[in-house]
Amino acid sequence: MDFKRADRLNKFQTGIFAAMDEKKEQLIASGRQVINLSIGTPDFKPPAHIMKAVSEASLDPANYRYSLTDTPEVLDALVSYYRDRYQTEIRPDEITGVHGTQEGMGHLAMALADPGDIILLPDPGYPIYEAGALLADAEIYFYGLEEKNHFLPDMESVPEDVLRRAKFIVLSYPSNPVGAAAPKEMYLHTIELARKYGFFIINDNAYSDIIFDGREGFSFLSLPGAREVGAEFFSLSKSFNLTGLRLSYLIGNKEIIDALKLLRSQYDFGIPYPAQKAAVAALTGPLDEIRAQCQEYQRRRDALCGGLRKAGWDVPDSDGTMFVWLPVPDGYTSVSFIEELMDKTGIIGTPGTAFGPRGEGYIRFALVRPAEEMAEIAARIGEIL
Repeated sequence: MDFKRADRLNKFQTGIFAAMDEKKEQLIASGRQVINLSIGTPDFKPPAHIMKAVSEASLDPANYRYSLTDTPEVLDALVSYYRDRYQTEIRPDEITGVHGTQEGMGHLAMALADPGDIILLPDPGYPIYEAGALLADAEIYFYGLEEKNHFLPDMESVPEDVLRRAKFIVLSYPSNPVGAAAPKEMYLHTIELARKYGFFIINDNAYSDIIFDGREGFSFLSLPGAREVGAEFFSLSKSFNLTGLRLSYLIGNKEIIDALKLLRSQYDFGIPYPAQKAAVAALTGPLDEIRAQCQEYQRRRDALCGGLRKAGWDVPDSDGTMFVWLPVPDGYTSVSFIEELMDKTGIIGTPGTAFGPRGEGYIRFALVRPAEEMAEIAARIGEIL
């Protein structure tokens, strides 16, 4: 019998990531040392009190049943955390858990948009934004993030008819991949546009705890009018180094929350109890390690970017996230520079084109090595410039 996969899969390509992974395996097979700065998996350990909570929960047989819903303990912890961390009041019925923002964002468009609705997405942007829109058969309008605008949305360049047809816009600051932070004024302006044209705002708030140079990491929901027009994904992955537990929450406008809850009720049986215990421990425990970790990420950024500038490569500092977004030297494309780095140094980054056409001319490095190693990496790169 001939096999034919679903046509919707033809919208997706592994492309650049598959080629980079194949190259990496070739280097390893040849005995080369590989330094992988392409994947944003934290190298820090989860705080001990969180691991203890998971360990104890895993020994209780009752915690191996379907959870079905977020526990009251988790919801209360999130309400308190948002009050203390962001000075923002939220209600338990304005929250729903998802298995990581990747999964939540991947399904959200199916809950909010019909075929033909427009979704406004950043270019460059995290790939799941586009994938989720494509799964919903929605139309996509990419708004550009350009260095001349400090990688902030230029909403005035979006045609008015597009704004009127838009179902929602995705924002994310501090931003992966471009490493920019956004002022509250940008969000307030977008809230005004959402009210005027009738679209929702979905904010990906993954990196408010990894922000540099004294900038404020804040919640979109802390701003006037935000809850009326939007919601945000709040992730525990990067702040608390819990990427494998897949803990994220969509918080905000109740209609948005209820729509995603209804969709997810058709295929999901809830976040496992041990993971929910981890969430409670993270949200109610001390945050000293989180603040110290942010300082270490900044030291890593300074070591890498400062070292590259010392070597003659004029690169900017990122404002936040665990990434830096660097313009490639003259004479290279994003892919050709990454390939030369891999061949000559064994250092692996991500070409900017993995995040959209406007990513051409840039590469992304993840800050997943100690500051001392980042300085050595910068020196090694400097030898081939």
